[in-house]
Amino acid sequence: MSMNVVTLLYLVASVFFIQALKGLSHPTTSRRGNAFGMVGMAIAVVTTAALILTLSEQGVAGLGYVLAGLVVGGGAGSIMAKRVEMTKMPELVAFMHSMIGLAAVFIAIAAVAEPYAFGITPQGEPIPHGNRLELFLGAAIGAITFSGSVIAFGKLSGKYKFRLFQGAPVVFSGQHVINLLVGIAIVGLGLAFVFTENWTTFFAMLALAFIVGVLIIIPIGGADMPVVVSMLNSYSGWAAAGIGFSLNNPMLIIAGSLVGSSGAILSYIMCKAMNRSFFNVILGGFGGETATAAGGSEQKSVRSGSADDAAFVMGNAESVIIVPGYGLAVARAQHAVKEMAAKLTEKGVQVRYAIHPVAGRMPGHMNVLLAEAEIPYDQVFEMEDINSEFGTTDVVLVLGANDVVNPLAEQKGSPIYGMPILEVHKARTVLVNKRSMASGYAGLDNPLFYMDKTMMVFGDAKKVIEDIVKAIE
Repeated sequence: MSMNVVTLLYLVASVFFIQALKGLSHPTTSRRGNAFGMVGMAIAVVTTAALILTLSEQGVAGLGYVLAGLVVGGGAGSIMAKRVEMTKMPELVAFMHSMIGLAAVFIAIAAVAEPYAFGITPQGEPIPHGNRLELFLGAAIGAITFSGSVIAFGKLSGKYKFRLFQGAPVVFSGQHVINLLVGIAIVGLGLAFVFTENWTTFFAMLALAFIVGVLIIIPIGGADMPVVVSMLNSYSGWAAAGIGFSLNNPMLIIAGSLVGSSGAILSYIMCKAMNRSFFNVILGGFGGETATAAGGSEQKSVRSGSADDAAFVMGNAESVIIVPGYGLAVARAQHAVKEMAAKLTEKGVQVRYAIHPVAGRMPGHMNVLLAEAEIPYDQVFEMEDINSEFGTTDVVLVLGANDVVNPLAEQKGSPIYGMPILEVHKARTVLVNKRSMASGYAGLDNPLFYMDKTMMVFGDAKKVIEDIVKAIE
């Protein structure tokens, strides 16, 4: 296969990737976007395999190794994607990011060891300075992505006792100074490799990059994990792009750049939604302030009710807004919610859904769950489109959400002060379904639960909603 044909096919695959990103920007076109992405990746894989068959000294045998890797990796990915629960999707995303970072590191090491095998330089010749810089950047970003994603995976999972994997931020004196010094050392060692091609400096740089990946993620609390997922997505893309430059592979450069830039844009949007500094996110400088739950919450009284009570309140309302949260995702209650909404609509009640940008554990988590239940898109509203409606709404039903509806975000001095929230507390009546009075990822008590207008309905979201459906006349 000629290089002209390869370049053309890579360009076609890139167009498909761009169309995939465009399609994934809205729920109504997301399936089409996924289809574009799969076709683009198929074109890229087949083209790369044909290129290997043409250029490899081992011919078919060399291609066999590549195909074996594709079968093993693709098979493992398919099994994980098939088995993973929707609530565990954020951990899977973090795991995939870590694999991309680790792949970039391994490719960089192989390219440094045998640059002639990658067509970087003739055998026995030194690696050009420009390629050394690209290998340094790709390897460093890949190492940071890998170790940072491992920590993010542990924090998202929430089931490991290891301190670094727990949701609470890990902070210590002089933390930012240490991060800065380690970062400077990485840059210094990387430049030393660029000018000397010394293996020792390259591996020392890699070791520090793995360490700094841990250091910039551990001070970030569980409430900020959605932004971390987006940020690591961007890192993984830039790592792939850096390696693509070294290998002179336009497909890898384009795909990596698309992932890196789209991830950076999404991180910026998420930061605005959480009132965070974009540059602090990039440097791992946010989340260092440990949030403490408000004292004495166990002495406060709440008004609790049953599913029958909730059904009576909603059945006699003119308008209801449903706020889905992680509790809905854990219980997989989205189908029951759709059935409940249908019954309320039959009674003449206006039903809408309010989605916070960081509801759940990753961007778009709630949108995907509602789409899975085939809830009409015209009933689903983003925060900025529906916040003004809460003041005139009869009933709001909150299903397992906490931090995104916490009025403490409006109080100066609160750890989440300034974070835009769904203004549920302005509604005439608030129903909150939770398993218990436990705090959310931010570790803060929620004054909403103790308001006179609020009724708590404790229990598993799916069971409670099913009981409400039975009780609605």
